[in-house]
Amino acid sequence: MTRLGFPGDLTTRPPWPKRRSFPVVGRRGMAAGAHPLIVSTALGVLQSGGNAVDAAVAAGLTAAVVMPEMCGLGGDLFAIVHPGPGAEPLAFLGSGAAPAAASLAMVRAKAERGVDGGERMPLRGGLSISTPGMVAGYRELLARFGSRDFGRLAEPAIRYAEEGAPLSLLAAHVLSLFRPVLESHAPTAAVFLPGGSPPRAGALLPQNDLAATLRTLAREGPEAFYRGPLAVRIAEGVQAAGGALGEADLAAHATVVEAPIATAYRGRTVLQTGLPSQGFLMLEALNIVEPVPAETLAAGGAEAVHLMAEALKAAYADRLAYARDPASGPTPLGRLLSKAWAADRFARIDPQRASGAPAPALQDGDTTYLCVADADGMMVSLIQSVSSAFGSGIVAGDTGVLMNNRAGRGFELDPSSPNLYAPGKKTMHTLNCWLILDEDGTPAVVGGTPGGDGQPQWGLQLVSSLVDAGLDVQLACEAPRWQVWPGTDPHDRPNPYRLQIESRIGEVALAGLTARGHVLESWGAWGGLGAAQLIARDPATGVLMGGSDPRVEGLALGF
Repeated sequence: MTRLGFPGDLTTRPPWPKRRSFPVVGRRGMAAGAHPLIVSTALGVLQSGGNAVDAAVAAGLTAAVVMPEMCGLGGDLFAIVHPGPGAEPLAFLGSGAAPAAASLAMVRAKAERGVDGGERMPLRGGLSISTPGMVAGYRELLARFGSRDFGRLAEPAIRYAEEGAPLSLLAAHVLSLFRPVLESHAPTAAVFLPGGSPPRAGALLPQNDLAATLRTLAREGPEAFYRGPLAVRIAEGVQAAGGALGEADLAAHATVVEAPIATAYRGRTVLQTGLPSQGFLMLEALNIVEPVPAETLAAGGAEAVHLMAEALKAAYADRLAYARDPASGPTPLGRLLSKAWAADRFARIDPQRASGAPAPALQDGDTTYLCVADADGMMVSLIQSVSSAFGSGIVAGDTGVLMNNRAGRGFELDPSSPNLYAPGKKTMHTLNCWLILDEDGTPAVVGGTPGGDGQPQWGLQLVSSLVDAGLDVQLACEAPRWQVWPGTDPHDRPNPYRLQIESRIGEVALAGLTARGHVLESWGAWGGLGAAQLIARDPATGVLMGGSDPRVEGLALGF
């Protein structure tokens, strides 16, 4: 059996310059994430006897403190857990609905205007907030697979919130960049602009109100976020900022737990998160490009990028036309993921010319992804987010909870859209994560990346790098990256289509793409977005190998 994600011929070197020499190895446990403190938290849980779900929850809680621009208790969570050989995987869909009291008319009254004059959802502020699902997602993960209680796993996050997490260079830069968002709401500014200015790299950023909230959850359990005095304070804090989130919205929230959606790609099963996640797009794109010879895609040149980009255009057009909250109406998911549908889409691709079809709804997104594997074969793929950087910009009163702007970022105001805003409805969601099974059904590779609607694009590239090119997990993270931009996102739609790409792919490939009609925008050598994390398991020995995206400050660690 081929070891997916492990090095092959060590004398073979990639045609692009590397940043990290080798993947990380381990046997008893491994974690990969976009921040060192997240990964060290997960590793500490594993080393003390916790399982992969315990470690992922502890790491996610730490991320909510040390990466507030990306995620937080007021955000959402999606995950896939595979318990190990002989067991069945589960997907956890932790997104919330629009508040019941926020009518379409109320939202339209606050609508923004795009450069084309069209109506857009309010991107920030109280009416951009949907019911947060992250804390309930943790509760469900631990109820199904955890071996430790929430309170114990919250201890590292509480410590960082009370003592102050040291700000990385990237975090300090983002605080400065989004200062206008933070200044717009006094409780938010009080937390993130102490003394009225963004703290510098290396400074400590205590979050005392958030620490108190975490202590409440540690003492009373995560259900206290949704019912009781804390829930009342969260709702009141949002309403004071002009939002409509109520106690009833919080009390009614529940995490959806279901079997992951899946497709077969070159004999391996790829699992993804289902609707309202956009995970199906990655699977549809894999189906579309599967007829292309593996060696063509492995070459990573102009032909490979062109065919994958055109496949993604088709998949995103299907999202725009069909995808919605499954509770609000049907989506023909079976048809969209069928090989026959993919064959029809592939037949429409001109191998020599870029199409003018609708491009993806790219949202830059501010999200973090992490993955964990333990010695017993359990693998966890987890992604969480407040949507845009610092979400709605609203900290809910004195709770320290930074609220998401998922409703403002995701819903449409076009009456013909299946994703039209409605109270009590969930928006189509950019968050998605995946896991690859070996030919015999055992978990082989767990992976994902943040990046809004870039996520399924880079997921497609990562899976192809692993399966078609046979790259190890670190090389797959480092391969030259690209994305189709922009398209159906209501906030980005007026922009002209282009293909954003890292220059390391080489002049020959860039010239070939230009000749096919792609309008290129250079990211420079390493300027691509995303923060991919990968862990592979050797099916024979159980040895783990991890890779982490060098474009951000994360890492993989094992023992």
